[in-house]
Amino acid sequence: MSRIGKRILTFPESVSCLLDEKINKLTVSGPNGTLEKIFCKEVEIKIDQDKKTIQTFINSQERKVRQLFGLTNSLVKNMLDGVQNKFSKKLKIVGVGYKAQVNENKLILSLGFSHPVIIEIPKNIELKLVSPTEIHLFSNDKQQVGQFAAIIRDKKKPEPYKGKGIMYHDEIIVRKAGKSVSK
Repeated sequence: MSRIGKRILTFPESVSCLLDEKINKLTVSGPNGTLEKIFCKEVEIKIDQDKKTIQTFINSQERKVRQLFGLTNSLVKNMLDGVQNKFSKKLKIVGVGYKAQVNENKLILSLGFSHPVIIEIPKNIELKLVSPTEIHLFSNDKQQVGQFAAIIRDKKKPEPYKGKGIMYHDEIIVRKAGKSVSK
């Protein structure tokens, strides 16, 4: 059985949790907003409001249910963490003339193409440009931050010869040597 699924999650006074048991919908509210998620009915979620704990249980040993057991606990933990502290991703743009701009709710990227790349910023994500080559993303939903960062990075992935492109702040690009001329 999953060790992660057995873990008991605690939440502070500033966070409130509400479970609709009919559809297994968990609503978590905190200082950084509200998150809602519907979980599968095979994994049971129990909230103890007095002790401020959340626990997950399963009643079947089927493979699919065991897989969902740890996943459900991790998703609930991410919801609790997100409404307390926002998740963030940092991206950096490397390349001559490569830059980013924000216009209303659109991110405009100049990436060496003949046209600017325009991406609509989702409502739940806060985007901050530290410089024209550094993008910081913040949200209380971990999945949404990671997905939007991946969409931005996918517009111009870093290439291994010059290292140009959009990369995560802590990403290391293994550089390749160019062609060498033999005499």
